[in-house]
Amino acid sequence: MDQAKLSRMQASVRIGIGKGTPRRKVKKVHKNSGADDKKLQATLKKMNVQPIQAIEEVNMFKEDGNVIHFGAPRVHASVPSNTFALYGNGEEKELTELVPGILNQLGPDSLASLRKLAESYQNMQKNQAGGEGKKDDEEDDIPDLVEGENFESNVE
Repeated sequence: MDQAKLSRMQASVRIGIGKGTPRRKVKKVHKNSGADDKKLQATLKKMNVQPIQAIEEVNMFKEDGNVIHFGAPRVHASVPSNTFALYGNGEEKELTELVPGILNQLGPDSLASLRKLAESYQNMQKNQAGGEGKKDDEEDDIPDLVEGENFESNVE
C-alpha cells in the first residue's frame, strides 16, 4: 500500500487529535428515521392533539388544478392551536378524476372556489393547447379516396 494512503486511513479512524488518542474499531452509523417521528410525536403531544376518528379521505387543492388525495388517513388535531396532522400515503391526482365524488362534500363557499379553480384550469389547458390547435385540424382531415379501392368489401 501507498504510505500516504495508509496514513490517511489511520487518521480517519482516530477518535481524537494526536498520537495518544484511541482508535475507533467500528465506524458507527446512526439511523435517524425513528428519531424524527418520535420528536414529531412529542411536539404534537405538547400541543394536546387528539385523534379524530371516521375520516375517510382528505383532499388538498393545489393552485395548478391538481389535488393531493389521502385515502383513509390518520388525523390528529388541536383545535385551539389550529393544528392538524395527517398520516398516510398521499397521491397527486387531477381535479377531473375526483370531481364527481367530492361535489356532495363541499359547502357553498367551497363550490365557489372550486368553480374559480376549474375556470383557471380550463384557461391553462386552452393556453397549452393554443399552439397545437392547427395540428389537430390537420390530423382530422379526411384522406382522399384511392381509385380502384373498394372499402365496403373490407368491412366484415
